This record gives sequence, structure tokens and C-alpha cells, in this order.
Amino acid sequence: MNMNYDKQRSKQVWVLGLVVVCICINLLGSKLTSLTGIILYLDAIGTVIGSALGGFVPGIIIGFITNFIKSISDPSALYYGLINVLIAVSAGFFVQHGFFKKFYKVLIPILATGILIGGLSSVLTWFLYGFATEGITAELVSKIYNNTFLSMFGSQICADVLIDLIDKSISFYLAFAVYKLLPVSLKKNVYLTSWRQEPLSERLMEENDKMATKHMSLRAKILVVLIPAMVLIAVASTLISYEIYTQNTIDDNTQMATSVANMAASNIDPDRVDDYLENGDDAFGYQTVKDKLTLLRDSSDQIEYVYVYRILEDGCYVVFDLDTEDTPGSLPGTRIPFDESFGPYIPTLLDGGEIEPIITDDSYGWLLTVYKPIYDSTGKCQCYACVDVSMNRLRETGYRFLAKLFSLFFGLFIVILSIGLWLTKYHIILPINTISNRVSNFAHDTRNDMEENVKEIHELRISTGDEVENLYDAVSKMADDDLKYMLDIQRKNDTIMKMQSGLIMILADIVESRDKCTGDHVRKTARYTKIIMDHMKKLGIHTDMLTDEFVENVYNSAPLHDVGKIHVPDAILNKPGKLTDEEFTIMKNHTTVGAEILDRAIELVPDTGYLREAKNLALYHHEKWNGTGYPMGIAGDDIPLSARIMAVADVFDALVSKRSYKEGMPFEKAMSIIHEGAGSHFDADIVRAFEDATDEVRRVSEMVLS
Repeated sequence: MNMNYDKQRSKQVWVLGLVVVCICINLLGSKLTSLTGIILYLDAIGTVIGSALGGFVPGIIIGFITNFIKSISDPSALYYGLINVLIAVSAGFFVQHGFFKKFYKVLIPILATGILIGGLSSVLTWFLYGFATEGITAELVSKIYNNTFLSMFGSQICADVLIDLIDKSISFYLAFAVYKLLPVSLKKNVYLTSWRQEPLSERLMEENDKMATKHMSLRAKILVVLIPAMVLIAVASTLISYEIYTQNTIDDNTQMATSVANMAASNIDPDRVDDYLENGDDAFGYQTVKDKLTLLRDSSDQIEYVYVYRILEDGCYVVFDLDTEDTPGSLPGTRIPFDESFGPYIPTLLDGGEIEPIITDDSYGWLLTVYKPIYDSTGKCQCYACVDVSMNRLRETGYRFLAKLFSLFFGLFIVILSIGLWLTKYHIILPINTISNRVSNFAHDTRNDMEENVKEIHELRISTGDEVENLYDAVSKMADDDLKYMLDIQRKNDTIMKMQSGLIMILADIVESRDKCTGDHVRKTARYTKIIMDHMKKLGIHTDMLTDEFVENVYNSAPLHDVGKIHVPDAILNKPGKLTDEEFTIMKNHTTVGAEILDRAIELVPDTGYLREAKNLALYHHEKWNGTGYPMGIAGDDIPLSARIMAVADVFDALVSKRSYKEGMPFEKAMSIIHEGAGSHFDADIVRAFEDATDEVRRVSEMVLS
């Protein structure tokens, strides 16, 4: 793992060098445009190169840091960091999907990036600064606006897209040239990875990406959790920030309006208000006060109106009302009806009390109004000095504030998300998918397969230092244990198979040694059982029971069906004449004796299918379908299928074979007897299968197998 660690450190140095060089390229390009006055940006060339060579993360970091550095001299550049980040995402996407393989294919990312980024940049500029009166695109915007039918906004978008298409053509084709000219080895060095395991080939990476999941992939779940969480935090932060910004702006405007209202009130002699109302401009000192109020209004472009009203029950009476550019002021003494929005405040105003600043949005516009009562020497309120501050600027600055928050957040959001997904890919998703892929492809057919499984697991060398590595260690141990366990089982199976074969052959040899005819009998009956079972499957008889394992067990254990004859005396076994009743009783005992012998074998080797079938054959092969057989006298389907098959094979071979007490019967006669016994002695379905194989049966009957 140390070697991999050293490789990673070396790669990190290469990637860091790429980032630094590409940032310098961006800054040099930007400086070139400012020095030469070229109507281009050229500040994303390094971003595209970084994404093409290093992947998404280096390109995104290059784009964001470039604008951060530029903001030192031009603060507005920070808000366009989002644009450079999106250029990196676009370049990385198109390179990853093969658009940098051919010269003509680069036109597609140029068009897509130029139109999308140019349009987004224009919208962002519109929200930040409104109509572009200065900057790179200002001159072109003015020409388009003055010479076409497009609106200001449309002209700005058109200009930005046109310039962006030219700018991105230069950026992408320069990046394409670098991408093609650099050797493959260097491109591998500067491509950012963070392997916590043995690196995977491109084929294995594709297999990992295509791995199916039951519901949602881990990568998707991380995105589902991460993106909404970050968006929720951003929305909450934005709303809180905007609320604080709005409230601070209102507080500042309120403070300014209150100060102006106080100053206006201080310039008015309350004892002369009646004279002002009656004589207006002709009143002594009226024009002087009016001039002072005008100076107060003009002290800030946010102050919309400054006026003085006397509040009576039938409305507001003008004491002073300054002219504006659009509207002349009302004459002194003019009555102005109360606006509906002032309804709650009228009682307080009539009493000469102070009211809180009022924010209204009516026919006069969105205004913040402050009323300052002016009292005479007796303490009576003669009038109110009023100041209206326009809140429209708050709306405009609020939009700009939100645009700045949006651009900063989404720029940082993409940076953080890309780094998070990159780390997740190499530290979680790839290790887990690789483990899953290896385990799901485990083969257990041979010892070599199992050893290869263990080798492949150990070759992964996953080292994340967390729960994923713990999982890998557990899987590695499981693979080792699985190999040992399977090898142990294989050895035991080999032993059992040898024991099985040896037992059958030994017992069969013992039976054969007693009589030549019997020796042929055990071998031929085994052949007959196999023929019968094959034709039963062909005819669709008991196919659910005739599995490959069942057929093999019956065929292999068939030679043991007469193993109980070991206990039958030679005098009875080889008697040339007919057996007496007492001798036949002894002969019949070979079924139960055979079962007892096989029971003892089963105790030594339990869970062995062939021994269970051997016992069924030994014990039940003389049972009859109608229940008149021995030793149990069971009938029909109660007789095991293997024994019913052996019954046909055993009787047929006994009929056609020569015995010490008889000659062999002709083949056709024996087949006729078997046919006649269907439904009484034998299972009719088995007889049907036996007769279906007449030619094969004849060939076996004519063989000498001993």
C-alpha cells in the first residue's frame, strides 16, 4: 500500500501544478483583454484546460479561485465565480462524453456553453447592475439596442451570447489543442483521483457504474440527502440575510427621515402657521422656510417629498408642499382628503400625538413616511412636518442583494458538491461496488475458481480507514474461510464418494462370488433400471421424481438390491431344484437382512442418498402392486418408486436368465409375462416404459457382463 500512497502523493503534486498553471492562464487572459481593450473575456481558458485534463473538481476549483483572485481588484468578479464554475462543469461533462476526440465535435460544447453561459451571465448582470452602460459588452449592447427592435434586456442577452460564443470558441479549441498534444502518460498524471484501493481499469469502472440496485443507488441517496440539505440551508440563510438586510435598510431610512423631519420642524415657527395657511407665499418668512425645506429634500436622492400639513377632521391642510420635477406642489391652505391607509392613525394625529413611521404602497408609490408634530408655545400641535422616503430603491437593492447571494451560494454549492461527490466516489461508492461486484461473481465450480475468488478479493487492497475498510476486511476473511470450508467439504465429499463406490463394489463382488448367474443378475438389473428410468422421463412418467440425482442413486445402488443373500446358505441359494416352503421362507429373509445391512451403513455415512435408495431396493423389490408381495405386503404408491422399477427389472432378468434350477425363458415370453403382470404384480406405468425400450432391453439381455 505504501507504493500506492507514494503514487497518490506524486499525482497530487501534478494536479496541484495543473491548478496553479491554469489559474495563471486565466489571469493572464483577463489581463490581456484589459490591456488591449479586446471585447472578450479570455478568463476561462485555464478553466476549460483544467476540466479537460484534470476532471470536474480541478476545473471547478480553478474557475472559482480565478474569480476570487480577480475580486481583489474588481469586487464584482466574485459574483461571476458561478459562471466560471459552470464553464468547468460544462467542459468536464463534454470531455467525459467524448466531444474532445474530434475537432468538429468541439463545436457542440462551444455552442452549448456559449449560449447557456452567455445567457445566464447576461441575466446575472441585469439583476446586479441593470442595463449594461459600462463593461466589455456595453458598446455592443448599445449598438444592438439602437439598431434593432430588441428591448434593452434582449439586446444585452444577444450581445453577451455573441461575445461568449467567440470567447468560448477560443477557450475550447485552445484546450482541445492542449488535450491532443499532451502525451497520455502526462494526462494520466494530472487527472485527479483518490484511489483507496487498487485502481480499476476502465472496463471495471463501467461495470461498477452499471451495477443494478433494487431501488436507489448509494450515489443517488447521497445526492438526495446532500442537495436538499444544502439547498434548505441556503434558502434559510438567504431569507434570514434578506430579512436582516431589508430591516437594516428600513431602519437606516427611518433614521434619515426622522432626522430630516426634525430639522424641518425646527425651521418652522408654529405661531405663524395660521399666517402661512392664509397668505402662503406672501406670509412673512414663508419663502425662506420653503427654501430650507427644499435644501433638506435635496440632501438625499432617497427623499421623495418634504411637506407640512395641519391635520383636521375633514382632511390634511397644506402648509408647505414643495414642487417636484413631475408635479407642482399644492398651494397653502389646500385640503387633501385622508388616504385610506391613514385611517388607523387619524385619531392620534387629530390629538397632536406622535405616530410610528408608516410604510405605504399606494398611488404615491412605495413610501416610508415620518410625521413630526410641531407644537406652539402653549403646547398645542399646530401642524406636522412630514418626510416621505422612497422605498423603491430598497426593492432594487434587494434584487441585487439576492442576485449576489444566489451567485455566491451556487458557486460555492457546486464547489462543495463536486468535492463531496468526488470523495464519496473514491472513498465509499467505488470500494463498496468493487466488493459487491467481486462477491457476486464468485464461482465455486472448482478449487481453482475458489482460489481465484480469494486472490481477487485480496488484490483489491481497500484502505479507507473507516467502516468500508472494516467491511472489506470482513469480506476478505469470509472469502478465506469460505475457501477453507469448501476445500474441507470437497475432501469429505471425495472420501464419501470413494466409500460409496468401494462399498458398492465390495458388496457386489461378494454377491457375485456366490453364483455366476447372480453376478450377471446384479449388473443387468442395474442396466434395466437405467433404461426404464430414461424411458419414463421420455414418456413424462413421474418426471418430478426422476431427477438426475435420483436416477444416479438408483443406478449406482441397484447392484445392492440382493445384498441380503449373503446370509442365505449356499445350499439354498444354489439348490438345483424347487425350494421347500421352509427354504423359501429363509430365501425371503434376504430382503430384510439386506435392509439391516444397509441401515448399518447409513449409520456410518448419514445423509447419503444412494444408501437410502439401496435400502429401498433391498427391502421392497419383491413387493407387488396389488399388495401380495413380501416382506411388508404394501401396495401401489406406498411402494417406493425405485423398488417398483427394480421389481420389473428383477423379475424380467430372473425369467430370461439361466438358474441352477431352470433354463432361461425366451425373450418374447418373458416380455409377455411382464405385460400380463401390469396392474397386479407391477406398476403399469413402469411396464409401459419398459416395453417402450424393448430393443434396448433385448440387447442387455443378450450380453455377458461378468
